[in-house]
Formats: sequence, C-alpha cells, structure tokens
Amino acid sequence: MAAIELRKLTKSFGSYTALDALDLNIGDGEFLVLLGPSGCGKSTTMRIVAGLEEPSSGEILIGGRRVNDIPARDRDLAMVFQNYALYPHMTVGENIAYPLKIRKVARTEREELVRAAAQRVDMAHLLTRRPAELSGGQRQRVALARAIVRRPQVFLMDEPLSNLDAKLRTVMRGELKNLQRDLGTTTIYVTHDQVEAMTLADRIVILNKAVIQQIGTPAEVYARPANTFVASFIGSPPMNLLSGQLNDGSFVSAGGPFALEGAAGDITLGIRPEHVRIASDGNGHFRGTVFSSELLGDCTILTVKAGDASVAAKLPPEAGLERGTPLGLSFEAGRMHLFDAATGVRRGEA
Repeated sequence: MAAIELRKLTKSFGSYTALDALDLNIGDGEFLVLLGPSGCGKSTTMRIVAGLEEPSSGEILIGGRRVNDIPARDRDLAMVFQNYALYPHMTVGENIAYPLKIRKVARTEREELVRAAAQRVDMAHLLTRRPAELSGGQRQRVALARAIVRRPQVFLMDEPLSNLDAKLRTVMRGELKNLQRDLGTTTIYVTHDQVEAMTLADRIVILNKAVIQQIGTPAEVYARPANTFVASFIGSPPMNLLSGQLNDGSFVSAGGPFALEGAAGDITLGIRPEHVRIASDGNGHFRGTVFSSELLGDCTILTVKAGDASVAAKLPPEAGLERGTPLGLSFEAGRMHLFDAATGVRRGEA
C-alpha cells in the first residue's frame, strides 16, 4: 500500500493545457475519485500517475519515492479500464494469471493466487471459460481479479463500469467498494458520473478546465459546494441556481422579491430541489407557472418557470400539477447558498 503525492503537475499539448499545476495528496488506502466533465484533466492525471504520459512539469511521488523517471511497468500499479482489455484466446484463469506469468511466478504459486483472486470476485467457478462466453459484468470481474492478483501498491480505475447497464452498475459499485475496503489498496478512480463518485469515494476531487474546483468527502461537496460549477455538477437533479440582486435586505429575481440579508450586489442563489416546497400561502420565494411535472416513482420533480428563470422542486409522488398552473415555491431557511455572480465563488448560506 502507498500514499501518493502530486506536486504542481502540469501537462500541455502545444498551446492546450490539459492539467494546470495540480497539487494533490492521496492517503494510504484511500479511495479517491477524480470527477468532472470530458476534457477536464481527470484521465490525464491518471495516465501521468500510471506512467503512460509524461508531465510537462511537476512531480509524482508514490510511497514517498519520486517516480517521474520510472517506467510504468516498474511503478507497481494495476489498471482497470472500461473496455476490460481481456485476451479473447485465453481462459478466465489464464487472463487472471497473465501478470504473474510475465513476472515468472512459479506455476504452483500462480495457481493459488489466481484461485484466491477469482474467489474474491465470485469467478472461481468460471476459470475455464473464455471472455466471449461471459456477460459484461463477469468480464469486468475478470479484469478486477487480474488487477488484484498482483497485489499492487495502487489501483488505477478508468471508468470501469461505464460499459455496464444501469442495474449492473449499481451492483458492481457495491462490490467494488467492498473489495477495495477488504484489500485496503490505495485507489484512484476516474469517472464523469457523479452518482458513482458519491457512492464510492472517501474523497472526491472535482476538476474543470484542467483545474481542481473542490476536494472533499461526498457529504462535504454536496452540502457546501465551493462554487457554482460544483453546485450544478453534483446532485441529481442538480442544485437550482437563481440569478438576482441583493440590496437593502431583499433578494430580487425573475421569480419576485423576498427578504434576505447579505452584502449588496449581484449574486447567484442556490437551493437544492429537495429543499424546495410548494408555498402554503401561494407566494413564497419564487413565483411562476408549472413548466413540467415528472413522476419518478418515489417522487415528482416539479419545475416552475418565471421568464428565463426556473426552479425544480423534489416533491412527494402525488404532488404533480398541470403545465401552466400558477405556483409559488418556498425555500428552506438555512439551506440557501449564496455565490458571487461574477466569479461563481461561494459566499455562504442563508
């Protein structure tokens, strides 16, 4: 097991900066998720740690050892990819054993290690099958077994569940989290799926445009987003962001005014859909008309519009209303987030 330290890690491709002076410390045994949209720098970070890309500048330390000049094969890392990367002509057992065979591990020891790794991912009964005979979930388990059989210092996982259907992804998330906990291996996991990040991570690193936006536990980044990008990226549905002006103890938006204390000026007010209710007096904090009503089974997502502004509310299933119905929404006190309109940086809560 090993801690990882990235110091001022930068990667440029000509005039394009893929990673900009990234500083990051990953604890021994930590499950860290790199989260962000396509092109944000998350996969570039992983490839640099793996030794598949060279940084333009900066340092990579694994277990306290600088590895910038050490080849990928000598960094004691194991990677799991979204496309499984299994050898089709080999059996499950042969695929799992391949890293050990390359290292010239004796056959008897190799067979014992393969059986143990296969048992961990519930594949011991399928060792003689070939990849073409397996389901997508089974193939991903083989890829995981091949990674853990080496007992590496670090796991690097690049969107390993993205090729699975929604139901299987949910199952595999739980299995993956428990497997990592049992092994205690430091893990870097790349994804653009915020649900994966929230359910798997000890900490999440949210990137956008080659720069870290926020680092924290899932609970921290959800409850106190550092800026409007994080606020809109984390959560399903995402946080409502409402542009307006704060002045003389009143916030004014397209949905009308309401009392709110704070420094005067243009702000963006954020409120999560689960903290929005239908106003009992018909007024509330935002007034408009129903734009859409989506029944999701356990809840209804009701979206109310006023001009170009809209607010979504997560309500009980029976709360659906017809499009065009006039409606006022209320925001829970202490649940409103204030962001600077110009920079998007968090001001505080209201």
